[in-house]
Amino acid sequence: MKKYLFKIYDRAVELNKRNILDLLDRNPHAALLDLGCDNGEWTKTIASKIGTEDITGIEMVDERIPEISGRGIRAIKSDLTHALPFNSDCFDVVHANQVIEHVADVNLFASEIHRVLKPNGYVIVSTENGSSWHNIFASIMGWQIFSMTNVSTECIGLGNPWAMHRGESALPSWTHKTIFNYRGLVEFFQIHRFTGIKVEGAGYHPLPPQLGKLDVRHSHFLTLKAFK
Repeated sequence: MKKYLFKIYDRAVELNKRNILDLLDRNPHAALLDLGCDNGEWTKTIASKIGTEDITGIEMVDERIPEISGRGIRAIKSDLTHALPFNSDCFDVVHANQVIEHVADVNLFASEIHRVLKPNGYVIVSTENGSSWHNIFASIMGWQIFSMTNVSTECIGLGNPWAMHRGESALPSWTHKTIFNYRGLVEFFQIHRFTGIKVEGAGYHPLPPQLGKLDVRHSHFLTLKAFK
């Protein structure tokens, strides 16, 4: 079962990335900010789709900074627990894939994104969905939902016998703090003054991931696009 879950998870991840790319608008003059950009590889893919070379990435892992810079990205080390180190109204696009669930203060996270976006700029945020069918199943069983099994640095997969990487340890930055459901994610960005909200879905465990595009509210991944 776990082998099958790993397979459909990987397929859902790829479909989710395609959703992100489809939501991007081409603009060679856009200033792009990627929050939690890892080694910068995906950041460059996003920038290529937009058509821009004005790229800034934030990452908290020291070892990643040279890799990011080596890809022609303006790299800044930060852990997103404080205000973003930028002036207001300076980015056309802000991207954060699988980041918001790790952030301790989601209100600061959203308000800072709104602040640094230019008027009519947009944000794309992708995260796991608390209302996905596999999370609902886990809840019915009395298990920790899959999206909240990594709440302890001592043991990933806590409270769920089918969780991926169960029994492994984790860095504090890997733990999940907030998991949104579909409506909660939409209303959260509305109260932070974002408009024109659109949400795409990917993943539909244990069924084929494409079904998540048809039933977004129960998909594994939610990808939201919203304008300032």
